[in-house]
Amino acid sequence: MRRLVLLRHGESTADSAHRFLGSSDPDLSAAGREQMQIAAARLRGEGCDVVAASPLRRAWQSARVVANGRSIRLVDAFRERHLGRWEGLTREEAAASDPVRFEDWRSDPRGFEFPGGEPAAEFSARVERGLRELASSPGHSALVVTHSCVIREIAALLAQAPLDADHPALGEAVELVAQPDGTWRFGRRSSNPPGVESAA
Repeated sequence: MRRLVLLRHGESTADSAHRFLGSSDPDLSAAGREQMQIAAARLRGEGCDVVAASPLRRAWQSARVVANGRSIRLVDAFRERHLGRWEGLTREEAAASDPVRFEDWRSDPRGFEFPGGEPAAEFSARVERGLRELASSPGHSALVVTHSCVIREIAALLAQAPLDADHPALGEAVELVAQPDGTWRFGRRSSNPPGVESAA
């Protein structure tokens, strides 16, 4: 696999733009479907050999919109991180109930340990397993429709360049391209204008 296009799912019926949803499994909303239709138009002509998605509904339903009839490979390792006691909270609620930890999350979303959640090291190992599984697919490029924590982890693992807590936005695509020396670099990034900031 030489090229990955990582697309964050669209808005869900549980208000993904403002809540830490984590492992909860709401459907894609009507607004989310519209976001994915815009993303599909933006990604038309990308020519990805494989379409993969998290098995959570907001992700695979998003993938179904952008896949243009192609089969979708569900990769369990790309499901969102379990966020423990923060699942279902808005950013404001998390900041009010746990202000010190909230600032820790803002400064280091990748390394942050969510209270009662999936440990960062276990989550990283899981995402790495997903990348190995994806690498076994035929072809040279993949579109992966997944979640913010997963996209940030893949970017950190491959490009050694973590994204900040506000990215990727809902419907934002992040491209990673393998270089001849074996390293990975960021390619294009795109968002539904304006990008929809969101919780994890």
